[in-house]
Formats: sequence, structure tokens, C-alpha cells
Amino acid sequence: MSKLYCPLIKKLRLERGWSQLEVAERLEISRSSYIAFEQGKRELTFGEAEVLSQIFDISFEDIRAGKVVCHEVMQTKSNKNETKPVVVAEDRISVPQERVEKFKQVLLYILLKIGGKPNVGQTTLYKILYFIDFDYYEKYDEQLIGARYIKNTHGPTPVIFAKIIQELEESGKLETIKSKFYKYDQTKYLVNPNEAISLTELSGMEIAHIDWELNRLSDMTAAQISALSHKDTPWFIAKDRQVLDYEFVFYRPVETSVGEYDQL
Repeated sequence: MSKLYCPLIKKLRLERGWSQLEVAERLEISRSSYIAFEQGKRELTFGEAEVLSQIFDISFEDIRAGKVVCHEVMQTKSNKNETKPVVVAEDRISVPQERVEKFKQVLLYILLKIGGKPNVGQTTLYKILYFIDFDYYEKYDEQLIGARYIKNTHGPTPVIFAKIIQELEESGKLETIKSKFYKYDQTKYLVNPNEAISLTELSGMEIAHIDWELNRLSDMTAAQISALSHKDTPWFIAKDRQVLDYEFVFYRPVETSVGEYDQL
């Protein structure tokens, strides 16, 4: 069966506001198997295609061909009393949400855990934040911080980072210092030990995800983690200074993919 159905399935799911898990449960398969459908990493069986045709109310032939059927969402009358379709744009979760308070809590938590390591400077922090955000989206199809990252020479850079640092400094929660890591200049951030850190914006699952990322990434040098980010599809497919698209995590190479996908 042609994999033209991959974008069709995702489009239909998003139009209806369904999660990947909801569709997977209707198909009686695992969520990871369903994600693999959308990413083109797993073929649909004919039986699964038939079920999807019933779920989305389109023909089996359209599913097989990947034919996108445009449904009229609502009708409105024009001045000439003609009925015209009004297209309602789908609410794509991949659009960065940029939760500022959550960003602050995540950054302070990271600095509290690993900020004292000699290799952890500004560049390394940029990449750790990037992988926390984009890996979470690949795993759960949801945004954690939802920050916007742009393509820079040394890898992804969070757009709002400087503003966050300024606000945290003004509130006395951290201090910026200049240092060196071997022969390279380095900007580090130290958390004020007298200021309590709040994690009210974070769920237990999100904290566990952050800890997992810190465990695997925090010992990398800036050069090593930058090189890893350069292999990641959202970064290398973007143009210079362009905001990275979360949706491209579903087209990652094996070196950066963190999803678990069932195989037939």
C-alpha cells in the first residue's frame, strides 16, 4: 500500500482534534505503532485502513491513495445570497507555545542540577533546552516548554533566552559570570542558593524527561552537543535564522531519534 496516506491520516486527526493515543485505541494498536503510520515508518494493513476509513468517514480508496478530502466546516451567506464554504484553519500543536514561566522553571532546574559542571555554558544550555523540547514532542506529541528556536551556525538557539536571563537576574534568582573552558571563553549562569526554585509548572513526567536528557547530554562539550544538533532534521532542513519546525522531529535520523516505533 502506498505511503501517501501518511500526511492524510495526520491531517484528518488534527482536523478533528484527536490525539494519537485516541486513534491508536480505536485501531486497537499501540500509540507507537500509530505514530509510525504518520511518519511513514510502518505500512498500514488493509484491515487498519478499513477501520480508519470508518473512523474518518472517507472511502477506503481515498485512504489508500492519500487523497485529502476537504470538508466544509461551516456555511455563510454572501451579499448575493450565495452559500460559500468557510475554511477553518486547523490548530497545529507544532506551533511553538513559548510558556515563559515554564521556561524559567526548567532553566533554573537545569542550572541547579548541572550548572556547576565546567562544560556547561551558554552554548551547551541552548542545545540541552532544544533537545528537551524537541525530544519531548517526538515522544509525546506535546510541547514541554514550547520555545521557539532559530537556526544558528553552532546549532539551535532559543529566541527568548536572553529575555529570560535578564528577568531572572533582575529578580535575583541567578547570576551571569564569564569564565573559560580550556582556551574558550564561556558564559555561565549560577543559581542563587538563597532563592527557592518553584516547579509548579512541571508535571512528574516532564521532570523525569528533563532528568533523562540531563543524564545523557550534560557531560558533552559545547562542540559535541552542537555536532549532534547539526544531525537533527529540524535544524539542518531550516534556513539560516529560520525558526525550527517541531514537526520535523518525526523525520529524524537514527542518531537523534528518541521515539520507540513498533515494526511489522
